[in-house]
Amino acid sequence: MEKVLNCNTDLCVDVKTFLRSDRRTKLGKNYVGVLRRDDDEHYNFVETHLVTPGKRNPRVFEDEYVTLTLLADGSFRPNFKQVKLGKGVNVDGYAIGVCNELRRALAGLVEE
Repeated sequence: MEKVLNCNTDLCVDVKTFLRSDRRTKLGKNYVGVLRRDDDEHYNFVETHLVTPGKRNPRVFEDEYVTLTLLADGSFRPNFKQVKLGKGVNVDGYAIGVCNELRRALAGLVEE
């Protein structure tokens, strides 16, 4: 049985893009991600990593300390990567690194 696509054209809308691979969208290039309508004339598109089958929550940000995933309900969840604490570890440096990554991850996602 062939699945039929529902084709629609939304006129005069704004799309805010959060891209990982390019600074701006490129003509003719396909992007993998999540499109979310947040009001009548505004959409957000978040480019995600290519996910392997079975993964449910796409990663929208990944760095040294923090990974940010997009949940099915449209909210974001920060996940901390494993940290090895031992003698000589700079705790303040780690905390500042985590803080800076969270700020970068969330900066473009929050409207001012």
